[in-house]
Amino acid sequence: MILARIEGVDLPRQKVTWIALTYIYGIGQTSARKICQLANVAENTRVNQLTDHEIARIRETIQTHFRVEGDLRKTVAMNIKRLIDLNTYRGLRHRRGLPVRGQRTHTNARTRKGPRRMAGGSKVKKAP
Repeated sequence: MILARIEGVDLPRQKVTWIALTYIYGIGQTSARKICQLANVAENTRVNQLTDHEIARIRETIQTHFRVEGDLRKTVAMNIKRLIDLNTYRGLRHRRGLPVRGQRTHTNARTRKGPRRMAGGSKVKKAP
């Protein structure tokens, strides 16, 4: 059995190749199918059935055609930092930890805003 490690990610052995490729940050379902097509690998082959040569072709295809993992994370972080530095509306929303894409915040948005805070503060009990 061959351990398929691409861009620092161990691909799950029992999964179909195109699904296993989606475990890499920056590769979705469409990109994964495109990679299999460009690398001339059958999409429905399981990862543990891939040969060393096929894994090398997949790795080469990803490196030449796609930005993934560390490079992509770095690019996204730099784009957000640029928005914050320019004081754009989107940058301010990022800085404050609020939804960036126009969602309502009067209700909902708990994922971005965090848990609710007490309105009146915490009450201290007096000891008798």
